[in-house]
Amino acid sequence: MPRLPLLTDDQVGPPDLVAAIRQRRGGDLLDLDRLLLHSPAFAAGWGEFMGRVRGSLALSPLLRELAMCGVAALNGADFEMHHHAPLYRAAGATEAQLAAVHRLGDDPALAADPVFDADQQAVLALVVEMTRQVKVDAATFDCARTVLGSDALMFELVGVIAAYNMVARILVALDLKP
Repeated sequence: MPRLPLLTDDQVGPPDLVAAIRQRRGGDLLDLDRLLLHSPAFAAGWGEFMGRVRGSLALSPLLRELAMCGVAALNGADFEMHHHAPLYRAAGATEAQLAAVHRLGDDPALAADPVFDADQQAVLALVVEMTRQVKVDAATFDCARTVLGSDALMFELVGVIAAYNMVARILVALDLKP
């Protein structure tokens, strides 16, 4: 059980916000939603922001989901990994890549595993440094920026990593498991 109670269907509200979340989720509330709804203002902002991060960026789905799964692994956010691993596979990741990402939390050096191409390694190096150190070395930043080819995509990648570190910190602090 998470550290805060999951709100029941009778406890969640306001109704218009819950209806919007249910529509976005395909009808059901996730356990995360049942926690977020402890603060309707937070839940509403979360839905808008994270919806855009997940669905409105130009960053490739493969690199976006790689970053999300890398953050999840490094933070031990099993709920996050559970929900994004299938999306990572659907975006084109191999089973070997997914297995390496799963082990990234135990061994951040796996960011350089040859199962990943050079572009993916550059993204993962940025994920590791932003997640573990916060401060990013110039060489790591420049490598990822070169791989992405534009400042807009670089900003989106940094934003995805930052956003999913926020998600991971909430999930881990509240002990939400899949």
